[in-house]
Parts: sequence; structure tokens; C-alpha cells
Amino acid sequence: MMTAREYEESLRKLNLVVYMFGERIDNPVDHPIIRPSMNAVAKTYELAHRPEHEDLMTATSHLSGKKINRFTHIHQSVEDLVKKTKMGRLLGAHTGCCFQRCVGMDALNALSIVTHDIDAEHGTSYNQRFLKYLGYVQENDLTCDGAMTDPKGDRSLPPHQQPDPDMYVHVAEERKDGIVVRGAKAHQTGAVNSHEIIVMPTTAMREPDKDYALSFALPSDAEGITYIMGRQSCDTRKVEENILDTGNPGFGGHEALVIFDDVFVPWERVFMYKEYEFAGSLVEKFASYHRQSYACKSGVGDVLIGATQTVSEYNGTQKASHVKDKIIEMNHLNETLFCGSLACASEGYREPSGTYCVNTLLANVSKQNVTRFPYEIARLAQDVAGGLMVTLPSASDFKSPETGKWLEKYYRASPDISTDSRRRILRLIENLTLGTAAVGYLTESMHGAGSPQAQRIMIARQVNMREKQKLARQLCGIEE
Repeated sequence: MMTAREYEESLRKLNLVVYMFGERIDNPVDHPIIRPSMNAVAKTYELAHRPEHEDLMTATSHLSGKKINRFTHIHQSVEDLVKKTKMGRLLGAHTGCCFQRCVGMDALNALSIVTHDIDAEHGTSYNQRFLKYLGYVQENDLTCDGAMTDPKGDRSLPPHQQPDPDMYVHVAEERKDGIVVRGAKAHQTGAVNSHEIIVMPTTAMREPDKDYALSFALPSDAEGITYIMGRQSCDTRKVEENILDTGNPGFGGHEALVIFDDVFVPWERVFMYKEYEFAGSLVEKFASYHRQSYACKSGVGDVLIGATQTVSEYNGTQKASHVKDKIIEMNHLNETLFCGSLACASEGYREPSGTYCVNTLLANVSKQNVTRFPYEIARLAQDVAGGLMVTLPSASDFKSPETGKWLEKYYRASPDISTDSRRRILRLIENLTLGTAAVGYLTESMHGAGSPQAQRIMIARQVNMREKQKLARQLCGIEE
């Protein structure tokens, strides 16, 4: 297993084509806006080497029998699924943001199931290819970016009817030694911090869409791949001389639009090729795993609740009954998020491939809660923190010999707490509820792993409504 330092050095060896603010970034690892997101991924490597976290952060490979980082593991039991949930909360609490490695883990597990199912139906050898690739990922402890979301173009039209065929990743050319692909994947969290990109279809498909029914893996610096970094609220605070105003200067998350401009993929890295009838299955398996992964939000919630309790003490309001009640409600909502992820893991089951999958219904219920509860937790945090969270002057003003003395005087609350401590905790709350981390905590809570409506559709499909009706009729005496 790699250490955090070895992970960082491995990224320096990549030749990524990355653009931000209209300019190419020659060194993404040390760029002040990207660096905090790299630090968050590095934490997944660091904690795996700590004895106190070994049980959650590592596993035994079912391929090699070696100890591996859990992010490269294929779930072999319900216990594995439960540990994945607990690992997510642990890392969310240690970083206060998205640590970006879940999506690759979820892609690997979904493919371990669906490649086996395709082979059983068509006599193909995708699963053998995949297991060879998995061994490579485990042996080298690689971070994988799971790429599912296409730009989609006109969403009223299926892939094959799009005016621009590149709105969905598709086959541009078939060769004897592989395929050439074209298109893009949007909202790719942690893409520039990854060694590999695992591409999957973004929706269920029919026969006319077969050229879009693709799954494959590529090195993240493969020729023809370009990354265009997304903007975030308050992102340029990270390039200021004094980065105290970022709130969480050490960690963050970042997304990119990933362009595939006629990229070659060798056959040994292709895991689905035009088997359109399995595209929906792959989407569903991946989505179920990834909706479970939002246990990380309960870890970030732990940080936000801790910050809210702290600011109430700094403000001198911690004894007010309404403040106590708000923090109780924050804890109630946060633990409910954790319960949902634990539930879908605990009700997991074994697929024919041998991989254990979460309960799909409960995974979607869990993620539906994630689209709501963090917003209420954030609202309560802002309520307790007060308006100073968004009117606080800059760190430079606090350092200024002309203005600093006044700010130290008028922004002091409790005589036992320094003004510096008070503004630091306020900036952290701002970061988690409004700033760059809000992308990972709030907006990602809403749209990550699919929109709220996507979960509601799956809940409607998975619930056994006829059984519920049968029970009701039996109790009130209605004959079948």
C-alpha cells in the first residue's frame, strides 16, 4: 500500500493536460487551488497506515490474499459493506470535505458484478479482463476516478438522436487492437488527483444506442484526455497571501469536465462494448453503491456540529435552551444519515459474481435523506453562528496595523476566547455551508450520485406496493 507521500509523488509523474481560468496548469499537485483536494485524497492513504484505523481502512484481497487499501477492495461480505460506511464517516470527519476516492471504489464493485453477468449471457470474457485490471489497481494502490455523468445535451432525446453525438461518450472507431472513443464526462470529482479513469454509461439504453453502451479504463494521462477545472465559490481565497479566510485551508474537493478527444482504448481495458441491455444494470449497481457512500456526509456533519457547538461557546450562547435544542436536532439529523447508510449495508446480499451488493431500496432512501438533511443542518449552524459569519472582515484587515486593533477589540466576545479563535471557527462554518466545501457538503448532497428525482424513481420501482395493498386488504376484511 502506498503512503500519502508516495501517493503525492506518483501524481507528479503523470503528464495531465489541465486547464483552469483559461490557462494550462503545468503542476496541478502544487497549485494552491487544487492542492487541498489532493490532500484530501492523500488522507485515504495516510489513515490506512495508522494501526487504530487498520480495520476500517484496509482489507484482504480476494485475488491475492494481500492486505490492500479498502478503496481498491471488492466487497466479500455484509461486514465489508458496513466497514465501508464507517470508513466514509471516519474520512469525512478527518477532512471536512469530499475525499474523492469513493466513486472509483464503487465503479470497481459495480463492474465486478456486471462483467460477470454479461459473460454469463453472451459468453464474453469481460470479467477475466476486469479481474486482471483489478489486480493491477490493487497491487499499485491506485486512485480511480469513476466517470459516469455525460453532458447529455438535449435531455428530451436519447443518445443516438442527439444533434451532436459527442454529448454522450461513444465509439468513434473500432480497430483490431482496440477502440477510439469521443465525448466528455462532467462533474468529475477528484479527476486530476486520480491515476485511472473508469468510464461507465450514464443511463439505461436500447439497441439504437449501442455505440454508447461502453465501459473501459484508461490511465488518467492517456493521450487525448483534457481536464477543465470547475469554478467554486470562494476558490481564489486559496491563492491569497493569507489563506486563513478559506476556513479549511488544508483540505477541499474539486471537479473537472473531462474531455475524450479521440482517445484510444486497448481491448484488454474494455469491460462493456455495445451490450446495451446491461447499461441500465451497471448504472443501477453503481448508483446503489455510490448512494451508500454518502455516509461521508455524516462525517462532515460531525465537523459542522462540533464547529457549531464551539461557536456557541465562543459567543456565550451555549446555555440558551433554543441553541441546545438546535444542536440536538443537528445531531438527530446527522445520525439519521448514518443510519440509512448502515441499513443498506446491513441488508446487503451476495451477487452471482461473489460480490456483495447493498440493498438498493434502502440505498436510495439513504441518499434521498442526504438531499435534505445537510441543508437543515447547515441552516441551523448558520442560525447559531450569527451574521458575523458572512460580514467578517478579511484576515489582512486583522493583520493591518491600522485596522487590526479595532477588529481585535470589537469582534471579541468571551473574555476567555481570543478573537483569532472566534474568526477561525466562523470561517470554518462559512466554508462548510457557503464556501468551497459547500460543493462537497451541500451541492454534492443534492446532485451527487444522481438527482433527488433519480432516487425517487428507484424507490418507486423497488417498493413492493402490491404486498402493502395485500396486507391492508387482509386486515380490513376485503376478499382478494
